[in-house]
Amino acid sequence: MGQMRLMTVVMLAVLGCMAQTAVAMGMLTADTTMVTVDSTSQRYDAFFMEAMVQRQKGNHDAAFDLLKHCLEIRPDASEAHYYLAQYYSALRDNDHALTHLKRAAEIDSQTPIYLETLAQAYIAIKDLDSAISVLTTLAEQDKNRDDILETLLNLYMQQEKYEEAVAMLERLEQVNGRSERLTLIKSEIYNTMGDRKAALAEIKALADQYPNDLGYRAEYASMLLSNGEQKAGLGVLDDILQEEPDNTRALVCLHDYYEGEGMQQKADSIIERVMLSRHTTQEQRFALFRQQIRKSEMAGGDSTAVLQLFHKVLAQPQSDATIAALCATYMSLKEMPRDTIDRALEQVLAIAPDDAAARLQLVRSAWMDEDTDRVIALCQTARQYNPDEMAFYYYQGMTHYQRGEKDEALNTFQNGIGVINDESDPAIVSDFYAIMGDLLHERGQARQAFEAYDSCLQWKDDNLGCLNNYAYYLSELGQQLEKAEEMSRRTIKAESKNATYLDTYAWILFQQKRYAEARIYIDQALQNDSDSSAVIIEHGGDIYALSGDINRAMELWKAAAAKPDQKDNKILFRKIKLKKYLKE
Repeated sequence: MGQMRLMTVVMLAVLGCMAQTAVAMGMLTADTTMVTVDSTSQRYDAFFMEAMVQRQKGNHDAAFDLLKHCLEIRPDASEAHYYLAQYYSALRDNDHALTHLKRAAEIDSQTPIYLETLAQAYIAIKDLDSAISVLTTLAEQDKNRDDILETLLNLYMQQEKYEEAVAMLERLEQVNGRSERLTLIKSEIYNTMGDRKAALAEIKALADQYPNDLGYRAEYASMLLSNGEQKAGLGVLDDILQEEPDNTRALVCLHDYYEGEGMQQKADSIIERVMLSRHTTQEQRFALFRQQIRKSEMAGGDSTAVLQLFHKVLAQPQSDATIAALCATYMSLKEMPRDTIDRALEQVLAIAPDDAAARLQLVRSAWMDEDTDRVIALCQTARQYNPDEMAFYYYQGMTHYQRGEKDEALNTFQNGIGVINDESDPAIVSDFYAIMGDLLHERGQARQAFEAYDSCLQWKDDNLGCLNNYAYYLSELGQQLEKAEEMSRRTIKAESKNATYLDTYAWILFQQKRYAEARIYIDQALQNDSDSSAVIIEHGGDIYALSGDINRAMELWKAAAAKPDQKDNKILFRKIKLKKYLKE
């Protein structure tokens, strides 16, 4: 392309020299004028083609400069104005973008894309009158463009120009034929305009056009009733129900009428009939239940009638768990007893065993009840239906861990790691790895334990339990004590009265032979140790011993030895006997 541009420049130079020679010889004629015009066109074409090539390559700066040069050669080039507008729009220079779009449309008003883009630009700046003007031109050029007519309809509706909106609807009906959507929009517009007669006529025309569609007739009946023409409306509904006794739309219309007239008993009877009808879809039932719940709450919140209706509907075979799940949610909303909600959730699972949300709620309920057998059973079943749901591995692993079933816990957590992804809850993943680290350390697998702790902190770097255990186990090995100190310092900064965290920090300082500092923190640990932990007390004795206060060390060692769980602590008893610190 660079060679082509060079050839073009050479050609233009030659042409320029030829023109100068012709002038000098007094030979400039109409033919040489044509040569000049042709050369301008060739120059423009060369630069525009190069601009498009650079644009295709993604060299937008070059394309932008070339397009501007194109307009210097030919200011009336509509395509150059159009593409420049796109670049200005990308630069958020809306004024220049609009200027070039307007110019492109002025130069060539027969290219639809110019007018469409200009109209969208006007809509973006909320200049709806200008947008309507441009779209009207487009609609006249192609009378079958229903997308343009739809846009004009929306713009007129936004401006509340209802007569113009009706005109657009009529044009859309000419293009696509009468439809329920267009008729209902037109009817609603007439209602808004206060022309209830015209609104009713639209629905009647639709019902007459499709006499076998009982839904349109039900809509017509509903509008008759809303217009006060009760006899006519009820007559239409009666005809529909004679033909199809379980017609949902007609029954709902009749229910609304009875309710509006204060005939609540009849209204309730109708709604139950609709709910139990095999013709009613689950989506319709769901919507009706939500309506009944809303009415019940507005009337004071008595759940008796709503729950009775749920009971009757759920006594029938269910195609899916939509209504059962809604019933459980409603019970939760009403703060009913947990065992009652659990029975509703079990009904959900009976219909849809793979409903992870319902089973997880049951797991949490069993967890709160400390029913460990049930937690494990629910999680094991859930992993068959929802093998990628990490929460079930978490609850099952935690339950095994609490029951002291450490091999089962580790196995469960290791299986759960396989389903971790970018969408996983960082807190749960972090706990996964933290507990795995603890279990691996108990097995004597220090390297694997530390790898698990590192993974834990990658997901949640402030997991305090992990930070404390990781730091303590490093200090026991005398490894990476600076890293251990930093991790431990974060825990006591977060919980300054946590005896376990204070003990860990003191012990790390002890391992670094910073005995005076260690005494400060072990004293705080002992003050906050409500459980009088033998480990913390013994650590206190060790720190005091190497700080030079053997009397205080003996007090603490003896206090630790008095604990029932220290009978087999041979090192501790040797410290007391020899009155000196012994490294384990």
